[in-house]
Amino acid sequence: MPEPTPFTSRRGLLFGTAAVGAGVLLAGCTSNEPDDEPAANDDQPAAADTPGKAVTIGFAGPQADHGWLNAINDNAKNRAKKYSDVTLEITEGSNDTAAQIGQIETLINKKVDVLVILPADGKALTQVGLKAMRAGIPVVNLDRIFNTPQAYRCWIGGDNYGMGLNAGHYIGEQLKDVDDAKVIELAGLDNLELTKQRTQGFDDALKNYPNIKKVARQAAEFTVESGQAKMAQLLQAQAKFDALWNHDDDQGVGALRAIEQAGRDDFLMVGGAGALSAFQAIKQGNSVLKATVLYPPTMAASAIDLARALGQGKGVGGLSEFEIPSSLTLYSAVVDKDNVDQYMPTGFK
Repeated sequence: MPEPTPFTSRRGLLFGTAAVGAGVLLAGCTSNEPDDEPAANDDQPAAADTPGKAVTIGFAGPQADHGWLNAINDNAKNRAKKYSDVTLEITEGSNDTAAQIGQIETLINKKVDVLVILPADGKALTQVGLKAMRAGIPVVNLDRIFNTPQAYRCWIGGDNYGMGLNAGHYIGEQLKDVDDAKVIELAGLDNLELTKQRTQGFDDALKNYPNIKKVARQAAEFTVESGQAKMAQLLQAQAKFDALWNHDDDQGVGALRAIEQAGRDDFLMVGGAGALSAFQAIKQGNSVLKATVLYPPTMAASAIDLARALGQGKGVGGLSEFEIPSSLTLYSAVVDKDNVDQYMPTGFK
């Protein structure tokens, strides 16, 4: 699962605003010239972006044992295919830190031009990031961050605090006219810092709505089974509440099963991450799920854009600087019935 970063943004978090994704800005990142055409989504590069210097990008991520991680791999592969000047060397992926270090060292020995690394454990893989940088191979650190900025040239990732903040604001606006409103929270793994950040953002947002009280919280494990079991417990314990925030759309599949089995439809639910199943349920409008807050796996496509720019020695189109940024935090947009069609192509299975 994605892990947090100290670069988490606290700015630009007005809920409900359709934010431009990093993939849009970065689609033209190998050009410093203005582009008359609107930027494309993550499926293809900007129309005005012409082939440049050939770049070999090494990609190393953890094992794709979760829908989001599988989408990370797919986004990286599909993005690289759009560039005729990019060759992608992708590893099998592993949650074993020693195995992943070995995979990255193989890419270093192959002398790839740039490395994109989503570490299974940022702390444990910091040294291999440093090794690559010292070997003259710039590293794009994807989401789970290394312990030192010396281990990467650029970090790009999601905003866990922003997920909670925007989920809380969305729910707050839906319930602002409800007297003594009650909300509950189905969190992720409590031993992960990202879970604490999502909860903190949620709690901070709810402080803006004095009529709302969080009455229960249960931690699940980011799986369908745990979502169903923990949601069943929450439903048994809470006879009446007005809204639920679920941290993860995969465990949300199980949560929705438990809700349906209990015959409950007296509250609204907001999910997290951006699974295709969540988008489809929101569009159909026949369940309690009314919105989800993004943690976009398109960040992997943008990481390929950044790596290509690094390999070609260019900056980001639309910005004045000659270099790419040192860090880029993605926005946690809220997707509901009003904008779900826009985001549907980005949903992961």
